Amino acid sequence: MSTRPPLPPFTRESAIEKVRLAEDGWNSRDPAKVALAYSVDTQWRNRAEFATNREEAQAFLERKWKKELDYRLIKELWAFTENRIAVRYAYEWHDDSGNWFRSYGNENWEFGPDGLMQRRFACVNDMPISESERLFHWPQGRRPDNHPTLSELGL
Repeated sequence: MSTRPPLPPFTRESAIEKVRLAEDGWNSRDPAKVALAYSVDTQWRNRAEFATNREEAQAFLERKWKKELDYRLIKELWAFTENRIAVRYAYEWHDDSGNWFRSYGNENWEFGPDGLMQRRFACVNDMPISESERLFHWPQGRRPDNHPTLSELGL
């Protein structure tokens, strides 16, 4: 059995680390890599889509990043318990017509003892923005450590 540290039970520090690792993974926009963070029988609810295993979660991510171009994400810890983490997040992206959006959301995560995410429940809202309103300008990939957080950006 492989593990995905940090493992539950979470401390504040390990929960923050888990959130940042998730953010880094999603900013890679590599569906196969990101899917490995989820258990083989993971259960997701994301908007109106439901995934009941890792393969469906990966297929969801493949569709997502074909639609949401130049995707950049910031996640922030909201709360945690022994094996659960709640986050809030925002990400910016544009569609194939050049229309920009900032998507705001919350996620509730539940982890197995191996550190793989077993359950993920997401609520997301998309807000159209102009390109001049963008706040996430780092090069594609991992957010730089010195980039402002959601709280620092007032989001």
